[in-house]
Amino acid sequence: MINVAIIGTGAICPSHINGYLEFNDRCKIVAFCDIYPEKAKQTANDWNLDVAIYSDYKELLRQENVDLVSICTPPYTHADIAVKALNEGKHVIVEKPMASSLKECDVMNEAASRSGKILSVVAQNRFTSPMMKLKHVLETKLMGPILHTQVDSFWWRGHSYYDLWWRGTWEKEGGGCTLNHAVHHIDIFRWMNGLPTEITAMMSNVAHDNAEVEDLSIAIARYESGSLAQITSSVVHHGEEQQLIFQGKHARVSVPWRLKASTSLDNGFPLEDPVLEQQLQAAYDSKEDLIHEGHAGQIEDVLQAIEGKKDVLVNGYDGRQTLELITAIFESASLGKTVKLPLDNTSPFYSREGIVEKATHFYEKKASIENFEVNEITTGGNYESS
Repeated sequence: MINVAIIGTGAICPSHINGYLEFNDRCKIVAFCDIYPEKAKQTANDWNLDVAIYSDYKELLRQENVDLVSICTPPYTHADIAVKALNEGKHVIVEKPMASSLKECDVMNEAASRSGKILSVVAQNRFTSPMMKLKHVLETKLMGPILHTQVDSFWWRGHSYYDLWWRGTWEKEGGGCTLNHAVHHIDIFRWMNGLPTEITAMMSNVAHDNAEVEDLSIAIARYESGSLAQITSSVVHHGEEQQLIFQGKHARVSVPWRLKASTSLDNGFPLEDPVLEQQLQAAYDSKEDLIHEGHAGQIEDVLQAIEGKKDVLVNGYDGRQTLELITAIFESASLGKTVKLPLDNTSPFYSREGIVEKATHFYEKKASIENFEVNEITTGGNYESS
């Protein structure tokens, strides 16, 4: 039995609780930790869980009966907690984004390597049937080389969203919609299409004058092949629609699932290619639906890795590359230049201190409340066929 502790009992915590409870024959939640212990106690009561309650994560991590830790705290705390957990011999699942800087990611990966324990970064949208099916279709190479990719990470958040004490500042949240919302789709884009060679970006804050960070960004990514990608990150789009579209030489596929294949008439105009469309549809349909999706799917992936059955799908180096792409967007948009990838410690945005100093500060944070009374959130992920 794998004993689990959850650090941070805010809005994302229920997704972890639900996930672990799907595998109660293999793991058990034994502890909650929160700087507001009354919130942790209320969460335990709400779920009817008999768990130990801690207000100090360091005290929790000293407990020998904890094998695996879920870190569900603000981004600026991820590195310190993860490194301490790994050094204490615990496996770690850390919520997205992995950390608030590449420097912190590197420290976390060093700790994981040194300890021999698992470090997995939450990317629950990978663990959905439509995403796994699309990944399989792309791997068949039936579409030919990818020429253009469109990533639309459209969310909506009200003005009060940034009133929460840790949100809306470069120091504590580490960024706005690009880091904390579009991270899901940027991760999937990179997982499916690889890391581009350069980024040119712009960002703005058009609707949240109580935050330093961006609420809208648009980036153009370029690959060595000449392939281009456009990435839009937003918390100002009503409807919260999200999609990834891959345009190959021979066909177009997307999530939500849609496909179109074309061949050429003698004059260069398009002619439908039903044969290729049937092949692509067959490839999509050949991949069985996942039994466990979202956080539960990723938790099962980590449990299997702890049990020695497989490697985790999303490790710390994956999490670092996703943050690398996001950091390049921030650097490009703030400094007004094209940024080459990969990034290392020579980047002016490598550390949190560098980001705080050089990132564009749109507004000053005007409010700071400890907790919202309403704990309901939306997590996206509706990727069924359109």
